[in-house]
Amino acid sequence: MKLARAFSMALVGLNSTLVEVEVSLGTGLPRTVIVGLPDTALYEARDRCKAAVTSLGRVWPNQQVTINLTPATLPKAGSHFDLAIVVAALAADGLVPLAALERTLLVGELGLDGRVRPVRGILPLLVAAEREGLRRAIVPAAQRREGALVDGLAVCGVHTLAEAIDVLRGRPVACAVESEVAEPQVPAVTKDLADVVGQVEGKWALEVAAAGGHHLYFHGPPGVGKTLLAERLPGLLPDLGVAESLEVSAIHSLAGESLDRGLVRRPPFAAPHHSASLAAIVGGGPRVALPGAVSRAHHGVLFLDEAPEFSPRALEALRTPLESGEIVLARSLAQTRYPARFQLVLAANPCPCGQAGTPGGDCRCPAMSVRRYTTRISGPILDRIDISQSLAPMRRAMLRAASRVRAESSAMVAERVALARERQRERLAPFGFTTNASVPGPVLRRALPEPPGLDVLDRAVTRGQLSSRGFDKVLRVAWTMADLAGAARPSREDVEAALAMRRGEELEARCG
Repeated sequence: MKLARAFSMALVGLNSTLVEVEVSLGTGLPRTVIVGLPDTALYEARDRCKAAVTSLGRVWPNQQVTINLTPATLPKAGSHFDLAIVVAALAADGLVPLAALERTLLVGELGLDGRVRPVRGILPLLVAAEREGLRRAIVPAAQRREGALVDGLAVCGVHTLAEAIDVLRGRPVACAVESEVAEPQVPAVTKDLADVVGQVEGKWALEVAAAGGHHLYFHGPPGVGKTLLAERLPGLLPDLGVAESLEVSAIHSLAGESLDRGLVRRPPFAAPHHSASLAAIVGGGPRVALPGAVSRAHHGVLFLDEAPEFSPRALEALRTPLESGEIVLARSLAQTRYPARFQLVLAANPCPCGQAGTPGGDCRCPAMSVRRYTTRISGPILDRIDISQSLAPMRRAMLRAASRVRAESSAMVAERVALARERQRERLAPFGFTTNASVPGPVLRRALPEPPGLDVLDRAVTRGQLSSRGFDKVLRVAWTMADLAGAARPSREDVEAALAMRRGEELEARCG
């Protein structure tokens, strides 16, 4: 019996496990068997691999070929095992030196003509491989730059199976080196806050949300600028740190996005359509779930426009990630955990026609229809929102006057947001947090100085106008206002203003 082994990785969420691909050539009727909990795409690798070997001018071993994927109890999914299977089979047949397979990761899908095609999740696969002590990786040439983002691993990109064999035999093939990796590029902010005419209160709410990482709810009739404001929130946020950038990039790699331009440096922005399914929002898949919009918005913004039109199941599924910052998806063979710490921005009209409660509006919706529409966003979801901001239509005179005044650009507001974030980092560093929105209640109430004006919140709680969660959220927003003002702690006015922002009350004196 001839035996050889190669190494690949199994992905379950963002967690990768080293997999030994063992190939045994034994006696018996010619057939190929794959064992070790392969999924359908992996089980079909038998036929792809046979055709790929034929493209080399060779013949698949005319013996009983047993392919074992160890550990056998771990589910294996995807077509990225193809390259490791073929190489191990050729090594067992004596065509590839066994020593060349030690500490080498093989990842890639094979075409019938021997081409090595791109696969999902190269970045998390290679990060785990380096952690497992592997020193070389052979990946599809199209993903060579993405693979080279991982330090400590020599990454070779190959176009075909023949090139992969040449690499293993020691023949020179172009491999990624440090100098070939493109510098991470930060895209320019194309949607500027200066484009928004008027809506001073909405801009102030957006600035406070950006400074503290708070969730935001815009509501008002169509055309007042809800979407316009929400789309400009990412431009106010600071760049991601190194650890955050690597985590976000790994999620986007797993979702099938290209990282040729380097790691993701800017906070991501996910805006799924209101027809999106539950799986599209939180993630899903038959055996091992893929990341959804809540994870692709990790360390960024999740914007749900026309929020009442979303499926109630999809909206209610946001409850847990809004609190915990992660989503756990259980399937029959595996439990997948994805990070999901995002800023939620909701936008909604007051009724199906959008004119209810609007001065001069001609709303013809029945009262029950209006009530049913407004309650499609449940109380538990709204209780998790820090800032609720109502936007009203602008009169013609106000619109003309505002258009003649040059509004602040995103860059100007982003500078204030960056200073406020720096104050938060310095204050919260001893507790291991970076933004006011992420501070847990016990730390907020016991470890930080108590601001004046808490009697206002006590009365709101007593009257049933504010929940315990809401009490903490108002305090967090008050701290953010103090950070924007450069104050050591919130004032009574900050607390009152934060409570008003949670209730959606007007703040003309505050932001005018």
